[in-house]
Amino acid sequence: MTASMLPPALVLTGPTASGKSRVAIELTRYLPCEIVSVDSALVYRGMDIGTAKPDRPTRARVAHHLIDLIEPDERYSAAQFLDDALAAMQDISARGNLPLLTGGTMLYLKALASGMSDLPAADPAIRALIDAMAAESGWDVLHAELARLDPDTAARLDPNDAQRIQRALEVVYLSGEPMSKLLRERPPRPLPYRLIQAALVPSDRSVLHQRIEARFDEMLELGLIGELRGLRAVHALDPDMPSMRCVGYRQVWNYLDGRTSLAQLRDTGVAATRQLAKRQLTWLRSMPEFATFDCLVDEPMVPVLDFFSGMLAN
Repeated sequence: MTASMLPPALVLTGPTASGKSRVAIELTRYLPCEIVSVDSALVYRGMDIGTAKPDRPTRARVAHHLIDLIEPDERYSAAQFLDDALAAMQDISARGNLPLLTGGTMLYLKALASGMSDLPAADPAIRALIDAMAAESGWDVLHAELARLDPDTAARLDPNDAQRIQRALEVVYLSGEPMSKLLRERPPRPLPYRLIQAALVPSDRSVLHQRIEARFDEMLELGLIGELRGLRAVHALDPDMPSMRCVGYRQVWNYLDGRTSLAQLRDTGVAATRQLAKRQLTWLRSMPEFATFDCLVDEPMVPVLDFFSGMLAN
């Protein structure tokens, strides 16, 4: 099947605070879309304020997928995202609607565009064993173990990258083969969709920085500190968990532990969010297949809608 014969799926991304979620919701008024979240933070239940999660009325009005999947003390991988996203996309297409993949987790978008590797599925028992080993010895020791079993993969991973070290060891334990070898022998299966990709980018970076600052202040006013305090009371969290490494939550964690003042929390939170936006924009510059649109114009939805409509008509 040629690419033009594949069913279409729309992609809308951009840096944090670019307004992509609002534009995506507006697009559903004109196109038969259901939104599939491409955001590694929105999968966590209870993490609503710091992730700018769509509220319940919005989600009741516009179908959203891949939100509130797991608890903050659980892990979620790019491989799981691919499985869940494809399942959601197939259900949406079966209803005669268009998947609209929206979010700024660039690793997930890259995984979608690059295809899906045929690796062993996640195994909760193996992951629990690896987590227990890490709790006893530390992730640096597990990174050294990975270097013994799969030196190629270990060489490209930071010794503190718990999530990817865990996945690489899991693959070795389940298959008996290094993940790097399996990736070479099992090329990724292409996504069975024709991706139509758009990105919202700022024509003036300083204006985006102002938006980031205003949004972080709003999160603090809405109760971000209380949200994390409540999550820590309910779940056995630690600052190295993927959920607590999310921008905003890491800074609030340090404040709750007394390591920073409220003013420092605000400043470090804004700075971390700016750095996230910078990384997202750098990634987008390396992806010429994305059509880009200025997120700072009065009605950014209009040119994006025109683009999607034109591509769908071809």
